[in-house]
Amino acid sequence: MKFSVLLSVYTQESPSYLKEAMESIWERQTLKPDQIVLVKDGPLCSELEDEIVSWKVKLGDVLTLVELPQNIGLGGALNAGLKACRNELVARMDTDDIALPQRFEKQVEFMLRNPSIAASSATIEEWDESFSFRISERKLPVSSAELRKFAIRRSPLSHPVSIFRKSIIESVGGYPDLRKAQDYALWSLLLSKGYQLTNLPDTLLKMRSGKEMLTRRGYFYFKQECRLMRYQKRIGFLSTKNLIVNTSLKAVLRLSPRFTKKIIYRFAR
Repeated sequence: MKFSVLLSVYTQESPSYLKEAMESIWERQTLKPDQIVLVKDGPLCSELEDEIVSWKVKLGDVLTLVELPQNIGLGGALNAGLKACRNELVARMDTDDIALPQRFEKQVEFMLRNPSIAASSATIEEWDESFSFRISERKLPVSSAELRKFAIRRSPLSHPVSIFRKSIIESVGGYPDLRKAQDYALWSLLLSKGYQLTNLPDTLLKMRSGKEMLTRRGYFYFKQECRLMRYQKRIGFLSTKNLIVNTSLKAVLRLSPRFTKKIIYRFAR
């Protein structure tokens, strides 16, 4: 069962986190990938370069490196990396998360058994940055009807634990050019074109969230979401009514005081 794992790293990321992520991908999986594609999104610090070199020595041809001369953001970096993926099934992974041991086995087997599914994800656990305590668990809809309804308001798949078919993603043009929202934009595009998405109920990833998540979700993030919602309206995914409702809801969530956002975020998970 051949598949690729697609990651992107940039200079501000942690070498130790990258090491832990790579160990979870390669050393602890019940089903190992035959290709890992790591995109270097712009020049990296020497510590990250050293970590990547050590993995290249260890993995050889299994590790494909894609080097970008300057930082272009996650969506563009993933599109560049997708071109280098040599398998139809591509599993996404962030360089600061931990894949649980049966992640790839369960997801690859599911996609092989269900050829009508374009992309899927699974349940994730959100932890603090040191993985010392669990913050929450993110479960997403499984049935097509529930997922489509859910997708009108929120992203229907968890990007860091997603897996998809390369040919389908390339057929729609890859990740849309929407920073901070490229994944939700892609899922919206797939749904608008009639492709099927779903989620596995299994918990397959531990994700670092931390306290900074709440501080990042302010005016800048709201502006990016407005761009996303205009895009969703343009491709026919959102009606005018849903555009107005979503904009109002996002404004309340993103522009509220931090303590209010913390309460809302807790109940929204």
